[in-house]
Amino acid sequence: MVIHVPSGDPGDERGTLLSFVEAQRGAIRRSVLGLGREQAVSRPSASELTLGGLLKHVAEVELNWLRLAQQRENERARTRETWGEAFVLQDGETVEETLEFWAGIAAETEEFIRAVPSMDDTFPLPEAPWFPQGERVSMRWFLVHLVEEFGRHAGHADIVRESLDGQTAFALVALEQEAAEAKAAGAA
Repeated sequence: MVIHVPSGDPGDERGTLLSFVEAQRGAIRRSVLGLGREQAVSRPSASELTLGGLLKHVAEVELNWLRLAQQRENERARTRETWGEAFVLQDGETVEETLEFWAGIAAETEEFIRAVPSMDDTFPLPEAPWFPQGERVSMRWFLVHLVEEFGRHAGHADIVRESLDGQTAFALVALEQEAAEAKAAGAA
């Protein structure tokens, strides 16, 4: 489903990129709308992907890239042995807590990007077989990479959600809008 991403100020590159990142976050958040834990951790296909696992993964991915850009240690860094845990809600982990965790990271990402002196500022890519050794990337690259990463997983989430209960991205957007309107009416 196409969701319009507001352009804001045409000269605000940071705002535009952050808006596209947020649009992809929204697609993934909507994929778990109205689900209980059992549905969030279920695997409706041969794939090992679950909606709860995708949600946790994208939150940890954003944290990892943010810490790389900040050139700070990632407090939730995964090892080869714990890598698979990033794709599974463990006992005691909930969708609600994961959404809250991700919201905090999203706010920190926006604050960081708004504060960097230039979108041309760079940071080193981590050592990995799939990255060129010694390469640096810009803050712009960081945000575009988040759009790429989240867009890919939003597509996965769409398929998993529709396989679970038939809810499509269109229906989930409408459900989200109805919930927002009901909340606004209740607050008035």
